[in-house]
Amino acid sequence: MAVSVLGGASGAFAEEKAKGTANTGNTGSIAAADLAPGARSAILMDASTGTIIYEKNSHDKLPPASITKIMTMLLTVEALDEGRLQLTDKVRTSEYAASMGGSQIFLEPGEEMTVDEMLKGIAMASGNDASVAMAEKIAGSESAFVDLMNQKAEALGLKDTHFANCNGLPAANHYSSAHDIAVISQELLKHERIIKYTGSYQDYLRKDSAKPFWLVNTNKLVRFYTGADGLKTGYTAEAKFCLSATAARDGLRAVAVVLGEPNTKTRNSEVSAMFDYLFSQYKLHTIHKAGDTIGTVKIEKGVKTELPLTAKETYSVLLKKGITQEGIRHELVLEENLKAPVAADQTVGKLVVYQGTDVLKEYELKAGEDVAKAGWWKLFKRTTGSLFTID
Repeated sequence: MAVSVLGGASGAFAEEKAKGTANTGNTGSIAAADLAPGARSAILMDASTGTIIYEKNSHDKLPPASITKIMTMLLTVEALDEGRLQLTDKVRTSEYAASMGGSQIFLEPGEEMTVDEMLKGIAMASGNDASVAMAEKIAGSESAFVDLMNQKAEALGLKDTHFANCNGLPAANHYSSAHDIAVISQELLKHERIIKYTGSYQDYLRKDSAKPFWLVNTNKLVRFYTGADGLKTGYTAEAKFCLSATAARDGLRAVAVVLGEPNTKTRNSEVSAMFDYLFSQYKLHTIHKAGDTIGTVKIEKGVKTELPLTAKETYSVLLKKGITQEGIRHELVLEENLKAPVAADQTVGKLVVYQGTDVLKEYELKAGEDVAKAGWWKLFKRTTGSLFTID
């Protein structure tokens, strides 16, 4: 059984491997290996940096049950953010979508709801029917949507995941891992609108109709753990009790995933313990805030000779509390001989954060705009002009 935890005895953080089962306590780190003893697989991640604090069998390929819907929600909010979908768009329920068993919001064939309402039904009530209806709206059919899910998993670099449906009902060749689910969850959290749905404890569908439907979030941590605001529960007889949860506190956002828990009480208790551990033991050290100008990159033969580099997000590293920031440094590593044309979002270098000689984190740096290749006359004037420039 593979269990590991990030400690912090000699640096910003240090990885220590526990031997044997999660109950051995051989990490030398306040029994952190016991954070999820009941889970078949688990992981604890800092969402902003992607730093893994704790893991246990995190790459085991297991049935994810309704945690599958995290990918379904991700593709939905991407479509919203890209303007391919509007919250007010109507989604019609097919007979196939209405036939889904398990957890559902009891959609009738032909019934229409808005995208906003469908997202509530997926995020809060884990509606299998709503998931299929949404998949059909986006891709035309569930199978086409599943193709998109697998393409997204591949784009995220996930190695332990293959989807066969959009809702997590038992199916052959449908699996994921705690690690991959944490990465999908981290990606979903980049779309801030999702918290409106996953962080709500109760709401209504069809509120003004003859058959109102009361929604209560299946994730009870949203109500009972301070700072918890998502993401998705799951259960099947095969998968047992699963949860991908997130909570934010004191500038930190945690993602905790447990698979194969024996019951909901153990599942919620162990995820709460994982959150408590991260929030009590770690802090963020900010290198650059989003919008900061962090340098320039030279461009050969471009209409511009250099391009300012701006932090597109807050660049931070996770530090163990009690460890000084002395020795934390960063440097720009830029592409040499970068030639135009340069496309917006093209990688042009990286920001490397060190503690001493150890690399703590690397951030890709991308061009903020297109830079076209300069015409021959502009290049000629630039060259001849330099002949008369005194350094």
